[in-house]
Amino acid sequence: MANIVAIVGRPNVGKSTFFNRLIEERKAIEDNVSGVTRDRHYGHATWGGKFFSVIDTGGYVIGSEDVYEAEIRKQVKLALEEANVILFVVDCHDGLTDLDKEFAHELRASNKPIFIIANKADTPEKTLAAAEFYAMGLGENDVFPIAATSGSGTGDLLDEVIKHFPDEGLEDPEDGIPRIAILGRPNVGKSSFLNALLGKERSIVTDEAGTTRDAIHTRYKLYGKDFIITDTAGIRKKAKVKEDIEFYSVMRSLRTLEESDVLIIMVDASRGMEAQDVNLISLGIKNNKGIMIMVNKWDLIDKDHKTMEKIKKDMVEKLGENKWIPIIFTSVEEKQRIFQAIELAVKVYDNKTRKVPTSKLNEYILPEIEKYPPPALKGKYIKIKYITQLPTKNPVFAFFCNLPQYIKSPYTRFLENRIRENFDFEGVPIKITYKKK
Repeated sequence: MANIVAIVGRPNVGKSTFFNRLIEERKAIEDNVSGVTRDRHYGHATWGGKFFSVIDTGGYVIGSEDVYEAEIRKQVKLALEEANVILFVVDCHDGLTDLDKEFAHELRASNKPIFIIANKADTPEKTLAAAEFYAMGLGENDVFPIAATSGSGTGDLLDEVIKHFPDEGLEDPEDGIPRIAILGRPNVGKSSFLNALLGKERSIVTDEAGTTRDAIHTRYKLYGKDFIITDTAGIRKKAKVKEDIEFYSVMRSLRTLEESDVLIIMVDASRGMEAQDVNLISLGIKNNKGIMIMVNKWDLIDKDHKTMEKIKKDMVEKLGENKWIPIIFTSVEEKQRIFQAIELAVKVYDNKTRKVPTSKLNEYILPEIEKYPPPALKGKYIKIKYITQLPTKNPVFAFFCNLPQYIKSPYTRFLENRIRENFDFEGVPIKITYKKK
C-alpha cells in the first residue's frame, strides 16, 4: 500500500497524541518528558473511505551530541523517505521556535506535500496565533490549527491530506496477515534481530537496557510469506519497573503478546532461561499463542560439542510439560541462524492454523486409544468413539465418549502426546475437550 503519512516535528509538541488520535487507539506512549518516542512507530487509519499508514517519529533535534537524539534523527529521515505526505507538528503554546525553523529548513529539501499542524490550538486565541507558522514558508498548503487531545480540527486536515494519496486505499492492508512478536528481557538483542532481518535500522540499538519503548510493527516478506513482525520493549520483574514510561512500555509489550499469533521468546545464552522468560511463556500458553525460544548471543559462549545439548536439556527441564516448544540457538551479531529462526516462527504459525481431517484423526488416534483405553472408574468403562478438530483459531480437539466426566488429566496428556506424535503441532498449545455421545 502506497498511502503513508509521516508525523514529524521537534520534541514534546504532541506527535504521539496526534498519532493515537489518527489511529483511534492509544498505541504510542504519551508523556510530557522529551524523547519518549524513539523508533519509527506504525499504525493504520481510515478517512473518507481510504486506508493509510501513519508513522509516528521521535522529536527531531539538530546539533545534539546525545546518542539517542542522533539515532532519532536517522529514524525521522527514514520516515520522511517512506512517506507520501508529511505532517509537520508545531506547538501553539510555545509559538514559532528556533528548532521549528531549523527543522523546516531540513524539510525544504523534500518534494513531498507538507502540512503544518499547529497543535494545542485549544482556545480561539491560540487558533488565531497559529498564523505565525506561515513565516516558515513551507509549501502552498495552509496551516491547520488542531487540538490532538480532543480531535478538534483533524477532520478538515484529513480531508486535504487524502487528496494527495497515490493509492485508492480501499482495503485494510494488514487484514488476515500473521503477526509475530519478539519478546524477552531488556538487552537480549530483540531490536538488533529485527534490524538484521530487514537489513536496515528499523529500531534504535544501544547497549543500554530500555532503549526500545514502544512496540515497533514492521511488514516483512520471506520466501513468499508475508507477515508482520513486532519488536517490543524488554520486560523486567515488576519490582524493578520504577519509571512510568517503562511501565507503559511493558504494558505495550504485553498487549502485543495478546494481539500476536506467534511469540519469539528471546533468551540471552550467557544467562540462560530465567524466571521472567518462563513467565512470558506461561502467559503465551494461557493466551493460546504459538511459541518458540530463540537463544541469542551464542557467539559469546565458550563451548564444545556437548554445550548446546546441555543448555537445551536444562531449558526443556524448566519447560516441564511444555516440551513441544522448539529451541533455536542464534547469534544476531554474527547473523548466525537468524533466517532459520524466522523460518521456524513461520512454521509455528502454519502449525497453529493446521486443520487435521477428521478421517485422519480417527485413523491414527483411535487405534492408540484401543491399545491404552482410559482407566475405568467406579467399575465403569469409558469408551471414546469419535474424534474431530473443532473450527477454532487455535487447535482444539473434541473426543466424543460415553462418560466424559470420568477422564482425568494424565489421560488427557497421553492423548495430547499421541496427537503431537502423529501430526506436526510443534510450538503450538493444544486443547482437548470431551463431549458426551
